[in-house]
Amino acid sequence: MAPKIITIIGSLNTDLVTVTPRVPSGGETLTASSFSTGSGGKGANQAVACARLSRPKPSTSSSSTSTASSIKVKMVGAVGDDAFGPGIIQNMEKDGIDVSGIKLIPNQSTGVAVILVESSSGENRILLSPGANSTLQPEDFLTPETLGTPLPSLIILQLEIPLPTVLQIIKTAKEAKVPVLLNPAPAVPLPEEVFHGLEHLVLNESESAILTGRAIGETEYDFDWSVVGKEFLSKGVKNVVITLGAKGAFYAGGKGGDGEMCLVGVEKIKVVDTTAAGDTFVGAYAVQVVNEGGEGGMEKVLELACRAAGRTCEKAGAQAAIPWVDEVEGLRMS
Repeated sequence: MAPKIITIIGSLNTDLVTVTPRVPSGGETLTASSFSTGSGGKGANQAVACARLSRPKPSTSSSSTSTASSIKVKMVGAVGDDAFGPGIIQNMEKDGIDVSGIKLIPNQSTGVAVILVESSSGENRILLSPGANSTLQPEDFLTPETLGTPLPSLIILQLEIPLPTVLQIIKTAKEAKVPVLLNPAPAVPLPEEVFHGLEHLVLNESESAILTGRAIGETEYDFDWSVVGKEFLSKGVKNVVITLGAKGAFYAGGKGGDGEMCLVGVEKIKVVDTTAAGDTFVGAYAVQVVNEGGEGGMEKVLELACRAAGRTCEKAGAQAAIPWVDEVEGLRMS
């Protein structure tokens, strides 16, 4: 039986990570605790999460590309021909990801994310330089064939490539009847037609506020997330997931602004670094819905996705912290 295909179209970056006891104030200089580099980008992180959360961690005597899985993960994006680009591609190959859709762009820099991690809280602040990610253009995705042959079971998108390109991919995918999971990060207001028939919308608290025209602080404390869930459902989204950090995740699904809703809590963990936690959640969620979930329905899907994201928070780094399926209790391959 042919494996199901998850195609991630999005950003590939090199992360420059500085760990500091606290974030310096304007004009202040602090001595950092550590500095490291690694592969990142929301698109690449989500591809790695899908690959690792659909197969067990390989032993040192085998390669991840030979590890059996019911899912094939393909990455589509662009890197520069600088010192960073080829390494990013090689690292993704090691995780068993199909990299044939990654372009190496001459005379262009690879995307770079400068990340400050505050060790006292585990929170991060990110400054992004898109580089080669900006070369993905709408005309690259005008026909169903540009989405891959055979067509994928699911396409995952974020907003770290040009917005017109994302909108064109969604349009082409709808015409080809390919389900799309949109993770609208970093969030910007989107045209209403994006939501019509969108299979999965996965976003965090601040992103949900921006997309519904609310002030970010308005959704704090005891906010009723069913209100936002119903708003997105009424716009035509089929499945809405709002990640709430330490408060868990909220789900709404159904037609015409009504349907199933649930709020799932999370286990208490020691947070080291929240970088890529949201991307891990997206990967775990995507793998489960493509494998048609299992017992427990969407509540169980969210519970396991939260658990996978929690494992990422317990380690430093982006892709280096993303767990394999056998490292997340209760999460299994189909």
